[in-house]
Amino acid sequence: MTMAEPLLSVVIPAYNEAKRLGRSLEKIQHYLETKSFASEVIAVDDGSTDAQDALLDEASRHFPSLRVIRNRRNHGKGYSVRRGVLEARGEFVLFTDADLSAPIEEADKLLAELKLHDADAAVGSRALERQLIGIHQPAFREYGGRFFNLVVRLATGLKVRDTQCGLKLFRRATTRRAFELLRADGFGFDPELLFLVERMGGKIVEVPVRWDNDPATKVHVLRDSVLACRDLVALRWRAAMGKYDANRG
Repeated sequence: MTMAEPLLSVVIPAYNEAKRLGRSLEKIQHYLETKSFASEVIAVDDGSTDAQDALLDEASRHFPSLRVIRNRRNHGKGYSVRRGVLEARGEFVLFTDADLSAPIEEADKLLAELKLHDADAAVGSRALERQLIGIHQPAFREYGGRFFNLVVRLATGLKVRDTQCGLKLFRRATTRRAFELLRADGFGFDPELLFLVERMGGKIVEVPVRWDNDPATKVHVLRDSVLACRDLVALRWRAAMGKYDANRG
């Protein structure tokens, strides 16, 4: 019996998430089981060294639509998202952080807004309705994030007020080329991805979502901010040198 092509693919990049990923997969599975459409879940193990590998093997036995992709070594979140999305088969592709700081149910909002506005990407946002934030980050993280997003808007021309929220939805057919051209491997991949989608004529909508900070986050504010800013500089250089234009298909 041939399985129906999925309407929705859910991509989860994960590195050393053995303590959190199992619970998140259960929530995603329950969410998808309430839907009438076909779906798939792609977990990208980014060279983990903890017990995540065994956890994914066990989860696969109870979650038929789960596919596991393994990177031989740790590459970074951007690399893993790109690899997972390029393997996806769904008409729509959602990627979410492994900790589900933005609950998986918020995907309903993204899908509704993407269809309503005939958009190519729907971006979950903490900036539009901050009252939806249940558990806040420490103040230095929150204000640092706001400052970084200001820098992103100045560097890229994007109007998106929160590029870093870990819940984003895309039309696969119209945004695949952006993922193919994506070069940032780390946490700075989001601005480049959205920049590419918009540069190629795609429409982006920003959607307020519920969000709860997980204190076990792997984001290191100073280190990752420096690396993300480096990625912004690289983005501007590639754009100025016509690297994206030369590779447009």
